[in-house]
Amino acid sequence: MLILDFKGSPAFHLDLAENWAGLLVALIILALFDVFLFTVFRRVLPRLFLILLEVGMVMCWLFGLTLPLIALGICTLSAIVFFFIANRNDSRELVANNMVGRAASRSVFRRKKIVPEVLFDREEVNAKITAAVLWMSEQKIGAIITMEKKNDLTDVCHNGTILNAPVSTELLQTIFYKGTRLHDGAVIIRNGTIVAAAVAFQPTIRPMDGKYGLRHRAAIGISEHYDCVTIVVSEETGRISITHQGNIEHISPRDFSDRLADYMSPSRDMENED
Repeated sequence: MLILDFKGSPAFHLDLAENWAGLLVALIILALFDVFLFTVFRRVLPRLFLILLEVGMVMCWLFGLTLPLIALGICTLSAIVFFFIANRNDSRELVANNMVGRAASRSVFRRKKIVPEVLFDREEVNAKITAAVLWMSEQKIGAIITMEKKNDLTDVCHNGTILNAPVSTELLQTIFYKGTRLHDGAVIIRNGTIVAAAVAFQPTIRPMDGKYGLRHRAAIGISEHYDCVTIVVSEETGRISITHQGNIEHISPRDFSDRLADYMSPSRDMENED
């Protein structure tokens, strides 16, 4: 009959400084590792499984169970590999963008600049954008228009042409008209100002259902990295789409004005936070 003697295990000698130090170092390392994984990846089941393994490892160490500790260590390494495979889309995004992206932006170690609130007539700006988008949809003129929400896109604007011009229907139509020098790229709007045009976005790298061109993949890509709303007009079909938080929605022209107002509404942000 196997009799376990725990008297010599660290759990019964926590008065010793070396046992306290070892336990504290192990807990700090595990906590930092969990903070990184849990802020980068969002899947719940791998998180719970990893926590259970870590608790088991700590208990085995406390009670001096060497073989179970080694077994759990191997299981933990296997779980970490599975964790990255299960979240391969976020992992590929981090590697492809040098640890910059939506997943990295959720980390407690990385904070994005917040767009300060500015008083302007949101309804008037939305109306001007709507008029331009509907006209471009009818004429089948390709366009991509990004409107800031919580995150400042100043760093992204640097690869385009800085305008800092008031939003107007005519200016948007002119920018995206075929043959103009600024039509190839995105327009970024902050409050009531067109900050930049001809801005290049990093396209999404995740697999997509259906056929999407470079404009649509770029619009999805910027929405994965930042809190913003992006409007896309297809050059082939004139179809209008809106991307936000990595999702894309195709919208009919008659519903576009209402859907744009809904996406830009502060109440929508509060609902998402809840």
